[in-house]
Amino acid sequence: MKWENIDSQVCSVARALSIVGERWTLLIIRDAFKGTRRFDEFCRNLGVTRHRLAERLNGLVEAGVMTRVPYCDRPVRYEYRLTRMGLGLYPVLMTLGNWGDTWLDKGQGPPTEYWHAGCGKLSKPQISCSECGESLRPEEVSARPGPIMQAYIQSLLEAGATVPPEAALPAAAVEFTLLRDNEQSETKS
Repeated sequence: MKWENIDSQVCSVARALSIVGERWTLLIIRDAFKGTRRFDEFCRNLGVTRHRLAERLNGLVEAGVMTRVPYCDRPVRYEYRLTRMGLGLYPVLMTLGNWGDTWLDKGQGPPTEYWHAGCGKLSKPQISCSECGESLRPEEVSARPGPIMQAYIQSLLEAGATVPPEAALPAAAVEFTLLRDNEQSETKS
């Protein structure tokens, strides 16, 4: 499968990476959370070429992660602001930064610390269960097929076909979901 088709996989990680998986993209989003809004500010802060920055910002706008808001009429100039979808990436950035602090700090400590206004203390991000509040650890969490993957597996079993290994399911289910989407859109028409 080619990178430009990664979003067709039946996998939330692959779909997310199709939007934020390029190396400059998360840095643009990081800077947006720090208050950067204007093209020239992004360019100066990141040291990215204007062409690459324009490409990434346009992609984020098209995907719904950022929106362009005019701030000047003559000539028309725009600011880039995070949408609700973009704001949803905050825990991703916090967790990725924490991983970098833990494993890549070269013994120098974190370059940035986070202060929680609610309790007035330094805070580190952690992932916890939405139901019981306990921290989620990989050895205590298991993945199960969601509704679309269950339907795909069921269709394979009904056809007497072999179910691919779990890691191969996202790419294998692409055709099934395309057919299903087409059927649903035809039903609505």
